[in-house]
Amino acid sequence: MDLELAGKRAVVTGGSRGIGLAVARALAAAGCDVALLARDAVALAAARERVAAESGRRVLAISADTGNDESVRAAIAAVTDAFGGVDILVNAAARPNTGAVVGIDGFDPAEFNEQVNVKVLGYLRCVQAVVPSMRASGWGRIINISGLAARSTGAITGTVRNVAVSALTKNLADELGRDGINVTVVHPGVTVTEKTPEILALRAERAGVPVAEAERRIAASVSIGRLVTAEEVAAVVAFLSSPKSVAINGDAITVGGGATGPIHY
Repeated sequence: MDLELAGKRAVVTGGSRGIGLAVARALAAAGCDVALLARDAVALAAARERVAAESGRRVLAISADTGNDESVRAAIAAVTDAFGGVDILVNAAARPNTGAVVGIDGFDPAEFNEQVNVKVLGYLRCVQAVVPSMRASGWGRIINISGLAARSTGAITGTVRNVAVSALTKNLADELGRDGINVTVVHPGVTVTEKTPEILALRAERAGVPVAEAERRIAASVSIGRLVTAEEVAAVVAFLSSPKSVAINGDAITVGGGATGPIHY
């Protein structure tokens, strides 16, 4: 299927690793010029080199902190200068979430504020920065990476920030849809990235079981029987970034392999 992405200009936050990097690779492979935004300049440079070598597309690496207004404005201005505009924004930048269960006794207001600042307000900052370009061209796609913690209890900060991203997405979709800009939210579950060994080790330690058993337990809760990879998540995001996804706006797309049990409709 031709996703009709050739020549589109994309910004991917959190683009130096994990799901963000996988998305950048998928978009570049589909013909997009891609700007990678992240805080780690070393990882960012390596990611830019990899994406450019694989795709032959124009790839920018811009060190930016989505938790800071001026940093976001400067980064998007740099992308606009280089590419002439922005057609696609994928918000994937967030503080790491290990999936630790933290109830009221372990609640840290400072951590909560930081997580919300980066993942919720950070997403909104980036949207505000790119929307003028999208409105000018009459077309755009915004995909917000959230997470299945939005649909489960056990970690107040993780749940609240992801539910907030969903609410933000629907508000933006209703406002921007008539401008030709579709906005969707994607909920990954535990996803295979370079962080997976660390997450599995933490869960194994907490449960008092070997790492292999911790992975087996997670896989048992997924209807396809295994963890989804970052590349598989990116394939869905690439479709949502394309003109062919016009029928989807404001909705949540889960990409965790299917949680066993609950029915969502």
